[in-house]
Amino acid sequence: MMLRPRWIGALVFALALAAGFAALGQWQLERAIESGKAVEAPSETVLPLAGIAQPGGPITDKAVGQLVEFTGTFVPGDYQLLNGRLNEGRSGWWVVGHANLTASDGTEVAMAVARGWAPDEATAKSAVARLAAEPESPMSIVGRILPDEQPEVPQDKSDPTQMRTVGVGALYNLWTGVDGMDVYSAYVVQRGGVDGLDAIYSPPPIAETELNWLNIFYAAEWIIFAGFAIFLWYRLVKDAKEREDEIRSLEEAVAAEPSEGAGSSAAAGKVE
Repeated sequence: MMLRPRWIGALVFALALAAGFAALGQWQLERAIESGKAVEAPSETVLPLAGIAQPGGPITDKAVGQLVEFTGTFVPGDYQLLNGRLNEGRSGWWVVGHANLTASDGTEVAMAVARGWAPDEATAKSAVARLAAEPESPMSIVGRILPDEQPEVPQDKSDPTQMRTVGVGALYNLWTGVDGMDVYSAYVVQRGGVDGLDAIYSPPPIAETELNWLNIFYAAEWIIFAGFAIFLWYRLVKDAKEREDEIRSLEEAVAAEPSEGAGSSAAAGKVE
C-alpha cells in the first residue's frame, strides 16, 4: 500500500513540508537567542557618583555594581565593625566608615563606605584606631556601589551596636552630626586596601541573558507542524488501506452469497 507511486509522492511532499517547518522552527529558535536582552554588567569604567545615584532613595538596577568616584571626608569616630563577612571564602571583619560629601546642590550628604577587611577583630580594631587618627580632610574615594542590606538583630545582647550587615539605617543612627542630613540608601566598597586592612573582594555582577519566549513558542509551533505533516500522511495511508480492506471484504461477501444460495437449493431438491 505505502509503496504505491502516489503515496510515495505524498510521503516525499510530507517530508519536504516537515523539513521546511523544522527549518522555520530552527530560525525562530536562533532569533530567540540572538534577540535575547542581555542585562549588561556594570562597566568597570569609573564614573562620577552624582551621575549614577542620588541620596534619599534606592539605587537603580543599572547602578548596582558600578564603579564610582567621589570626594568625601571620613568622620573619625564613626567607624563600625561588621563581623562574619566573607572575603574570597574567608570569614572576618569589615571596617565601615562614614563619609560626608557635597551634593550637586551644595548640601552635605552621608555615605557608608566599606574600607577594608581584617581576618580577626583585633586587627580590625587596630586599623580603626589608625584610621580615626588620620586628619579629617577631603579625599578621593573610588569603589563599587552596592544596595543597602537588611539589618540583623545583634546576636550578642550585651553589645546592641554589633552588626553583620551594611544596614544604612542602623549605621545612620550610630553616626554623629547627621541630623537632617540626606543619606545614600547604598554603600560603596572602597577599591584597594587601606592601611592595615585587606582589599574587599567585590567583583562586578554577572551578565544575564533573557530569552525571547515568544520566538521560542513559535519555534515549538513549527516543530509541531513538522510532526503533524508526517502524521497526516500516515493517517491518510491508513484510512485508504482501511477503506480498501472494507471494499474487499464486501466484494468477497457478495461473491460468496450465490454459491451459498445454490447449495441450499440443491439440498432442498434431495429432500423432496
